[in-house]
Amino acid sequence: MDPRPLGRSGLSVSAFGMGTMTFGEQNTQDEATAILDLAADHGVTFLDAAELYPIPPKPETQGESERIIGQWMKDRGNRDRMVVATKVVGPTDATYFREGPIRLDAHNINFAVDRSLTNLGVEAIDLYYLHWPDRKVNNFGKLDYTHRPEEEAEGTPLEESIKALGALIKAGKIRAWGLSNETPWGVMRAIVLCDAMGVPRPAAIQNPYNLLNRTFEVGLAEVAHREDVPLVAYSPLAGGVLSGKYANGAKPEGARLTLYPQRYTRYTKPRVVPAAESYVALARELSVAPTALALAYALSRPFVASALVGATSVDQLTESLGGLTLTLSEETLAAIDGLHADNPNPAP
Repeated sequence: MDPRPLGRSGLSVSAFGMGTMTFGEQNTQDEATAILDLAADHGVTFLDAAELYPIPPKPETQGESERIIGQWMKDRGNRDRMVVATKVVGPTDATYFREGPIRLDAHNINFAVDRSLTNLGVEAIDLYYLHWPDRKVNNFGKLDYTHRPEEEAEGTPLEESIKALGALIKAGKIRAWGLSNETPWGVMRAIVLCDAMGVPRPAAIQNPYNLLNRTFEVGLAEVAHREDVPLVAYSPLAGGVLSGKYANGAKPEGARLTLYPQRYTRYTKPRVVPAAESYVALARELSVAPTALALAYALSRPFVASALVGATSVDQLTESLGGLTLTLSEETLAAIDGLHADNPNPAP
């Protein structure tokens, strides 16, 4: 896999990144090890975790995804070949992360970084994200924005978060930082503040992007291009819907939407089913795996640095890896745009 640059950070990552939010919940250490070994054998050097993981989050498993990654790197002796990313949670009512209000202030960020360093068994985290903003924004499937200043009275100013991240970079605990589930205003505000404060700019933004959710293109794609803040796309398979495994109302045993239907309602909305079926049908016409079509499309976008692939088995990952070798023709891209125009963004 040819490495792709992460903005102006000096870091480069593989086109596919390994999403690990199932490690420690749907996957044991041994299963995760087999998946990570296969990924590494195919050139994956980018690992994505979060202090929140695994999903669904709960106190008894919190941090397990990081620990599994750390153990795998220790066993394989390959830390120097991996770019490791993790995240600090934004505001949440969950009380088990640490004492006091969970915000994106210096106290919370410093505490979270130190714990993630321990979990991962590393001296420095390559890419450290703010998992979601410390303010009310239209993310996680919400498209409308209602400004309510009274709800932001207790929020942490972005300046404080950036100052804390800058200090961690100087201390050598993190190498670069990024934003996640962020808006165009948030990215531009962060860039302005970084330039004024002498802190490195965000290296990337991790937001959802797939054939069923191209909302990133509305405002963020231009920012990504002009300001060198590329997208690290999560959910490029729309929670597995674009693989076709849920076709005709199927509920595969152990699948995410089968196990946690209330958590992934964005992928069960009425317009999702016909849209997903149309992309699966296009893949069948082209004699390619629907998974490969979806991933190849994400990787073809010039604002995408990497697409995060999740897998709960080596078979799933093997199928996804087919997206690396698939090149989409102009005719195929036009067909995809036509399907998008007929049913745009059914799963934002």
